[in-house]
Amino acid sequence: MGDVVRRTVAGVLVLFAALVPAGPALAGSAVMDDDGEEKLFTFRDPRITESSGLAASPTRDGVYYTHNDSSAAPTFYAVGSDGRTRATYQMRGAQARDWEAMAASKDASGRGVLWFADIGDNLNGAWPDISIYKVMEPATLRDATLPAVRYRFRYEDGARNAEGIMVNPLTGRLFVVSKEFSGSIYQAPKKLRTDRVNVLRKVGAAPVMATDAAFAPDGQSYVIRTYFSATVYRPSGRTVARVPMPELAQAESIAYTRDGTGLLTGSEGVRSPVYRVPLPADVPTAAPSASPASSPSPSREPLAAREQEPSGLTVRDVLIWLAAAVGATAVIVFLARRTR
Repeated sequence: MGDVVRRTVAGVLVLFAALVPAGPALAGSAVMDDDGEEKLFTFRDPRITESSGLAASPTRDGVYYTHNDSSAAPTFYAVGSDGRTRATYQMRGAQARDWEAMAASKDASGRGVLWFADIGDNLNGAWPDISIYKVMEPATLRDATLPAVRYRFRYEDGARNAEGIMVNPLTGRLFVVSKEFSGSIYQAPKKLRTDRVNVLRKVGAAPVMATDAAFAPDGQSYVIRTYFSATVYRPSGRTVARVPMPELAQAESIAYTRDGTGLLTGSEGVRSPVYRVPLPADVPTAAPSASPASSPSPSREPLAAREQEPSGLTVRDVLIWLAAAVGATAVIVFLARRTR
């Protein structure tokens, strides 16, 4: 019955999240042309049923990577700008327990690097540690099995659920963004180790129930997505802009376009869409960084302001989330009584 309870609670929370409106800033967003929202493509591959992570190729125009939330095998897809799958990749040496996010970066030689985060933990402590896999971007767009390097992590302040990762292109530093009512940004060690568990240390605050995050290709900003909207920050953690998002069945992913001038956002579901949303004019943009700096500057690492208010939330949003929590509790009590 434990599995039934977990699935039911997760379903209740997802249902309430899907029903939460994006707020006044999204009024009329169904009219794409008026709001500047552009449906870039729709996933055509029937195997892509729960697109949870999304990233633009750091080396190829018009190529995007995605993976399902969880599956029997660690698999990711290269998709063209027409929504058709160009290649399917299996990862050797990896597991797909609860994949929730991905990121793309470049190494010191300029070669693309893909990161896949097995960081979902709906019970906030079900797993003793979490894993993030590093895969070199494939040189050709054809089906293949690629070797993966596994890095294990634990949080300095205890296990928690997370759905966002991002990599600073100027330093190569990896960050995990937790999905909580009081979320946080966690920084990975500068040098990752494969022979022991790496410790994630809290460096700042994150918006309520963050579902994904990404660094801009030039390293001048990063974005965190929630069920309600997306917020762009300076590396210092200062808020730059809140960006209205298209209405989606389940807002899951966020990424920057390869040129850094817009955001990509997607949703779970069969034939789910991916939208391109232009960045506001006051968001800093520059030429994408070619590779991580050899001597990272600590001041360029993100440190979200702890006093920041949760992004994109209204009193109504908070009340809806409270209703979701009450509903989930009621379901648990009901199921527990039925099993007695």
